[in-house]
Amino acid sequence: MKLKAKYIDVDTGEVTALLHDFDCAELGLREKDRVKLSLKGKVTVAIVTTSDTVVKKGQIGLMGTSQEILESKDGDLVEVTAASKPESVEFIKKKMNGQELTTAEITTIIADISSRALSNIELSAYVTSLYINGMNMRETADLTKAMVAGGEIINFSNGPIYDHHSIGGCPGNKITLLVVPIMAAAGCKMPKTSSRAISSAAGTSDIVETFANVALTPTQLKEITERVGGVLAWGGSLNLAPADDLIIKAEYPLGIDPHAQLLASVMAKKKAVGANYLVIDIPMGEGTKVKTMDEAKAYARDFIQLGEELDIRVECAITYGGQPLGRAIGPALESIEALSIMEGAKGPNSVIEKTLSICGMLFEMGGEYQGVEKARQILESGKALKKFQEIVEAQGGKPGLTSKDIKVGQYSVDVIAKQSGYVGQIMNKSLVRVARTAGSPKDKGAGLVLNKKGGNKVDKGETLFTIYSEHEWKLQEALNLAIRLEPVKIQGMILARVPAFSRVAL
Repeated sequence: MKLKAKYIDVDTGEVTALLHDFDCAELGLREKDRVKLSLKGKVTVAIVTTSDTVVKKGQIGLMGTSQEILESKDGDLVEVTAASKPESVEFIKKKMNGQELTTAEITTIIADISSRALSNIELSAYVTSLYINGMNMRETADLTKAMVAGGEIINFSNGPIYDHHSIGGCPGNKITLLVVPIMAAAGCKMPKTSSRAISSAAGTSDIVETFANVALTPTQLKEITERVGGVLAWGGSLNLAPADDLIIKAEYPLGIDPHAQLLASVMAKKKAVGANYLVIDIPMGEGTKVKTMDEAKAYARDFIQLGEELDIRVECAITYGGQPLGRAIGPALESIEALSIMEGAKGPNSVIEKTLSICGMLFEMGGEYQGVEKARQILESGKALKKFQEIVEAQGGKPGLTSKDIKVGQYSVDVIAKQSGYVGQIMNKSLVRVARTAGSPKDKGAGLVLNKKGGNKVDKGETLFTIYSEHEWKLQEALNLAIRLEPVKIQGMILARVPAFSRVAL
């Protein structure tokens, strides 16, 4: 059947075609069936959506990706035939039933995800099957390799290649801005790719985008790394393991992060840039992805074992994540904090010590001795700042960038203590909600700065934290949320009084 193309400016996240109910009946199709679309030598398979108002009989609505693939114009005659479901749907059912998948089956699933052959429902079923039934290490290694093969692979002229990654969950974890220039200043190659925030207050790429271009091509990433030594790039622009971005979109509304998929997501992108030495940061504590030491050690064992399967030497750092790292949360604020340290600031100590420890591990994996001291010398000598500025300039940022060049939100408000005592607990997730409500990460100047952290003494009326925003109305909403959530909990030294039984009133 030939139908006239009509462009519809809607992106469903799938390769979608909108057909009139009458034409669907003629072709024997139902909602979510597939059709093969052909136009002037270009072919795609689309998922069917139906309507009897948006398109007329004899028309086909092409949305987003389907229109881009066919390069259609309104009125073009598109050949439409019924198509079968992808074979990978049966393999997803197999995993839903708790069965082990073969290498070929895993490869097929990832290929279909990458080509957007699966519907959002089918992709959600895949994610859920992994969350419930998991994968063994052989399956996880095959999953990782399939994800790597589906995207760009960057080969450097020489190595070794160093890298690090945090599995997330700890607000304010801006150490990448320090680790990369320290390693590069020592002559190590570190092509660091990072993500944007999904549910956090700021991903590393959101932070770097405050002062430099992060949307690099694979050619640019390779050229800058080989010329300068390090790069701070957004992974989404590089087409590294493209299936991962589509899988993350399915995970987000479900609020799940399947263990095997998390391992494969991290390691596929590291393998794609040719990493030889990799340190994985596993923040642990209340409010993070990993709550207990046993769980953290299990993650570490699996990352190390998967690294062996991929010929990447992996070491893991289990780090404290029970409260934010440093004091700043939000793109511009975190940029200022990291840059200030490179400019000579002596704190926050937690950011400095974690940075030096991660660099020390990487140096020692590469055969150096006293890695932490080497990293400290590079930081304190100003070499890290100089290298950071080289990286920024190479990525299109301002030459000689300093912390004073970065602007924060023009509106701010202090959240003060209602009572005296000590900071007993800081609620990571609540702080993230406040920062996001203030506009972070979209508004680069939004976020918050903590004045008090866990264990600090607090007097009534003292500032606990300051919220920043680029919009007055967002600031007010963030303040209202902060008052309701009370993300910084203040306690007295006596948590409860238990009187003698003789003094209990009846």
